[in-house]
Amino acid sequence: MAEQSLYRIGELAKRANISPRTIDYYTSLGLIEAASRSDKNYRLYSDETLMRLKRIEQMKTDKLSLDEIKRTLHDWDRVSPEEQVSQKLSELQQQLAKLEKEVKELEPVIDQLKPRQANRLYTRLLPQTAACIEALMLIMNKSNLM
Repeated sequence: MAEQSLYRIGELAKRANISPRTIDYYTSLGLIEAASRSDKNYRLYSDETLMRLKRIEQMKTDKLSLDEIKRTLHDWDRVSPEEQVSQKLSELQQQLAKLEKEVKELEPVIDQLKPRQANRLYTRLLPQTAACIEALMLIMNKSNLM
């Protein structure tokens, strides 16, 4: 079994690209917790905590409140990795269905666009659509491996 890396708060803050005060705040809210303490009583955080911080920051970017983030993390802690993959796949499928609906609603407008305008629109939409499809394929392939 590989040895797990442990980080003091300053190292963790640097790796997560957030301030040590933010880490203290998240700890006080119960969003994260130290894995252990050093001989000199420094809080030590694991790679798992680093991943959790990145998830928190992503959810903040997605405009979730701290209460919503706390509930989401609590729910994630209660489900197995297989259930998480299944849940994420379901969420992506719902998002894709929503995008498809929005595209259908835009079709009458797109049909009225001049060829150059339509080409610019498709050029903007194509990378997002491809990324969504790629994410679905990766998740489906991972779920087949389990």
